[in-house]
Amino acid sequence: MNSNKPQAPEDIVRDEKAQLDFSQSMSYGDYLQLDAILGAQKPLSPDHNEMLFIIQHQTSELWMKLMLHELRAAIANVANDELGGAFKMLARVSRIMEQLVHAWDVLATMTPPEYSAIRPYLANSSGFQSAQYRCIEFALGNKNAAMLKPHAHRPDLLAQVQAAYQAPSLYDEALRLLARRGLAVPASHTQRDWTQGYVESDEVEQAWLVVYRDPKKYWDLYQLGEELTDLEDAFRLWRFRHVTTVERVIGFKRGTGGTGGVSYLRKMLDVVLFPEIWKLRTDL
Repeated sequence: MNSNKPQAPEDIVRDEKAQLDFSQSMSYGDYLQLDAILGAQKPLSPDHNEMLFIIQHQTSELWMKLMLHELRAAIANVANDELGGAFKMLARVSRIMEQLVHAWDVLATMTPPEYSAIRPYLANSSGFQSAQYRCIEFALGNKNAAMLKPHAHRPDLLAQVQAAYQAPSLYDEALRLLARRGLAVPASHTQRDWTQGYVESDEVEQAWLVVYRDPKKYWDLYQLGEELTDLEDAFRLWRFRHVTTVERVIGFKRGTGGTGGVSYLRKMLDVVLFPEIWKLRTDL
């Protein structure tokens, strides 16, 4: 008898004693509710490529759901001086952003004629209207009251977006933490109307410079600064891949949501979320 003969697949499964009967217990698909998830793709056009477009955006929304879960918890941890947990969550958010960056690589396989075949079926729907993305932008400090309006027809979504709009951002809580640690952050940046856009401050930069000039003394605050840097770095890459993918697929046509498309997205590239964190690198 040849002892080196490979086992048959059926024998391997039998020997491993894998569970095969799920008539009375929860299966993988049951736990993940795969029937609902995999049944959520409803192409409106007859075109083969619409499935790519739908799945790319649905998976991005799933990643954004996890990102918001982590971001909200990280903001709460920073507010409670629990930086260890916040660092783990922020590192995870940055890795999620990397997944979202690479998602554009898949969408970029859609050519202009392929997109043109499905575009009429999209009507005015656009990623510009994503409630989760708007909550992420607000949590990162890019506040804009106009961005509440696309959700006015859905009170449940509007409540979520409005809550993010009215709450302190991640950076707001970071600055409040610096102030609690005795650094000279002005009251204008620790006690303000959180719905207003962030205004860069020389005094805030000086507070961060104290941290960066003595990282041993302020190690956890220094690490917080670098976590913020990683996060914005990843977010900038996502925005860049977004604009280049859109230009590759539709050129300079207007977006389905009514924006200028590429022209609008290029303006968003200039938005800086944590300005003093970047400026201090020149002034160190």
